[in-house]
Amino acid sequence: MNDTFTRNGELTDIGSYPRWAQDLVDDCAEARHGVTQHELFQLMRTGDLQADQCRSFLVGIWPVIEQFPQYMALNLLKVGFGRAHGHEEARRYLIRNIRVEQNHADHWLHWAHAVGVGRDDLLYAQMPPETHALSHWCWHTCERDSLAAGMAATNYAIEGATGDWSSLVCSDDAYERTLDPEVRAKAMKWLKLHAKYDDTHPWEALEIICTLVGPNPNRRYFELIRSRVMTSYGYMKMALDKCLGTGSLHALPPEIPRPDTTERLRH
Repeated sequence: MNDTFTRNGELTDIGSYPRWAQDLVDDCAEARHGVTQHELFQLMRTGDLQADQCRSFLVGIWPVIEQFPQYMALNLLKVGFGRAHGHEEARRYLIRNIRVEQNHADHWLHWAHAVGVGRDDLLYAQMPPETHALSHWCWHTCERDSLAAGMAATNYAIEGATGDWSSLVCSDDAYERTLDPEVRAKAMKWLKLHAKYDDTHPWEALEIICTLVGPNPNRRYFELIRSRVMTSYGYMKMALDKCLGTGSLHALPPEIPRPDTTERLRH
């Protein structure tokens, strides 16, 4: 049996990936849709999001934006030169994108400033647990889980969904027109960078994950990867619900499965 994966086909065609990866995408599609088509983004797209909801969103999601390079650094610690298939690809990907994500934090600050949210608001605001939980989850999985699982939860699930909802918001210029023309270009830079339809970062992450896991993972390891993706979507939706004013402490994502240390060492 061939235990290595080499992509044949286009990077952005799910048919180029192993059957288990296609099943992963299908299994998680509904949860992803709940994030990418969330009412908060629908209202933002049409310029109807209330000022306090927008502020809650920018403040509540800031920890993930600011810490995203650190999540990747935690995954980078798991990479060993020549250790296994996919590690060298992961090393190059993570090092390259850590620098990119640092710039994205600066763009988020410009967006926040344009709608009256200052730097101190982002750094020192007290956030409800529903929004803070997403950053804690990202740190947990990138520190505790295998390289493949940590990348699946963050670089694939969160970055991929973010590209989708950013594209939704930017598909109409209504939100852009709500911003002061003097700061509009800087304010929209974060959204427009993530809305690029040719953004390949999540697909590159999926290819690395498939290379790390191989074409025929056992069912237990498939379920581990799937649970990490689903948990990311769950925490994203919970945070968005809270920012919109519809969240509840009782609407928590499913319990996080304990990491399998054997699989972590293996991959």
